[in-house]
Amino acid sequence: MKIAIHKSSWGFSQDWIAYCKEKKIPFKIVNCYDSDIIKQIRDCDVLFWHHHHILAKDKVFAKQLLFAIEQSGKRVFPDFNTGWHFDDKLGQKYLLESIGAPLVPTDVFYSKNEANHWSETVQYPKVFKLRGGAGSSNVRLIHSKQEATKLINIAFGKGFPSYDKWGNLKEELRKLRMKSGTNRKVLKSIRRLFFSTEFARIHGREKGYLLFQEFIPNNTFDIRIITIGDKAFGIKRLVRTGDFRASGSGFIEYEKEGIDERCISIAFEVTKKLKVQCLAYDFVFDKNNNPLIVEINYGYAHEAYFNCPGYWDESLTWFPKKFNSAYWIIDMILGLKN
Repeated sequence: MKIAIHKSSWGFSQDWIAYCKEKKIPFKIVNCYDSDIIKQIRDCDVLFWHHHHILAKDKVFAKQLLFAIEQSGKRVFPDFNTGWHFDDKLGQKYLLESIGAPLVPTDVFYSKNEANHWSETVQYPKVFKLRGGAGSSNVRLIHSKQEATKLINIAFGKGFPSYDKWGNLKEELRKLRMKSGTNRKVLKSIRRLFFSTEFARIHGREKGYLLFQEFIPNNTFDIRIITIGDKAFGIKRLVRTGDFRASGSGFIEYEKEGIDERCISIAFEVTKKLKVQCLAYDFVFDKNNNPLIVEINYGYAHEAYFNCPGYWDESLTWFPKKFNSAYWIIDMILGLKN
């Protein structure tokens, strides 16, 4: 079996290539941006492409290309079940509700009148989100009807920029204070106050809908669980100081004891129902300490998990050993044992 890998300077691809060389798995490097990509992969059985939610070109056609190739009979990663809802919180709401997964209660509106009526009848705070964005971008806490009304008018008026320039600058300044950021990134964020990103220029404004999630208080962390085939691993992410968001905070705890195994069981159950190859789940806990899914994602920064001390299988047996989860993806698709 021969595989095709779209090579990037980030993400899984570099490790995929190294693993294929190490295991002598036949592969070729292809460019999914080329018009003749279908011809390039003609002699291959599988295409691997770790496409990214903030790359404008990927957003335009990655899902469509992968599904088209899947329809030809070839295997792809991510396949349709795994990737269609990537960076799409609207799609995730309907998907998780349809299978009865324990999702944080989520309301969506496509009418200004309905949104206004809702805003007058609910208790605050609520969590406002755009359909796209990772690392807590495009997420904010709404404390009052007045704040909700302002968002409603924007959503059904000029719309929201796809790129939150002020939020990004605040985040880069926070990382710099933590000594995990750089002056260069701060300067880049300042420049983007005046010159927006390519992604925002191409995809324009988000408008015509509103998405609110229930605010689940008293969560000082979230639990991120990732399943790949019959394996799962996880981390605890602490919230930012003076904030409610944990995703992208950079405060990570890796100890096995910090992971609630109910989250692992739920993740495996949902993975089976959705028939997905790989999925990351973010969990918080309600007032009765029950785990709830905030959102899901096929793609993640796998280097952040090199410090995980081990992983679980579907029976929740613990294996105390280091791993590279990018390797598991190839093993899973090709049916290799590791």
